[in-house]
Amino acid sequence: MTYEELFKKGKETLTKAGVDNTAFDAACLFEKCFSLDKTAILIHGTSPAPEKKIPKYLALIEKRASGRPLQYLLGEWEFLSLPVKVGEGVLIPRPETEILCETAAEWLKARGKTKVLDLCGGSGAVALGIARLYPAAQIISVELSDSALYYLNENIKLNGFNSITAVKGDVLSPTAPGLLPEGFAPVDAIVSNPPYIPTQELDTLQREVKHEPKMALDGGADGLDFYRAICRHWLKLLSKGGLVAFEIGYNQSPAVSQIMKRAGLENIRISRDYSNHPRVIAATLPE
Repeated sequence: MTYEELFKKGKETLTKAGVDNTAFDAACLFEKCFSLDKTAILIHGTSPAPEKKIPKYLALIEKRASGRPLQYLLGEWEFLSLPVKVGEGVLIPRPETEILCETAAEWLKARGKTKVLDLCGGSGAVALGIARLYPAAQIISVELSDSALYYLNENIKLNGFNSITAVKGDVLSPTAPGLLPEGFAPVDAIVSNPPYIPTQELDTLQREVKHEPKMALDGGADGLDFYRAICRHWLKLLSKGGLVAFEIGYNQSPAVSQIMKRAGLENIRISRDYSNHPRVIAATLPE
């Protein structure tokens, strides 16, 4: 079978399975198996594909057709131009989350602040993004899941950010703030992309999203458990004038704004994502 025939077969399989962006997904998996991008496929299309590698490609195509996320099959995904390892048990980084990193980094730069607490760290995407945009930042990233913590540590090593430290801890626990290394608090900023999907909506998610860990998605009955817990338990670690920035669901800005106001935060502002939905909410602790 030639490269061209094999690539076409992959696209057809994904199309029949109802996968979006079939050409893109097929090309990504093709490059993973054969180290040929779309341009190279055009150039070498009539050449026979190596027999030993064909089964691996077709197996990946079948897994993608069954709903496995492309990112898990590739094992790595780009976030703010950084490579981020991902796999079963960790949330996949998304472009919208880059807005959270940009919001925090811009605030820190403007004030010359450095200490950042990243809660619900997951793969480490938020911590990595802030460290890339503002290398002076010293970041502690808190994550409870052992699976996610593995990727968090791997991504810190992969990108060479000695300024990031991973800590295991339950963000919902009142005692968790005591896990921080002595002398790190007070911090200048608290950031989080927490689980924020209401429990009853989990069954309605896309089949690809259902492969991601429920622990990283489930925000409780109304999706707001983590915002309440962070404002209740973690603000005591924030310096006066410090920043709190959250990623939120597209319809959660009114509710999260109220939680932040009740916690005594001020100067609340909202940033929109690429679909013009409210996506990041930020506020400061009074001086």
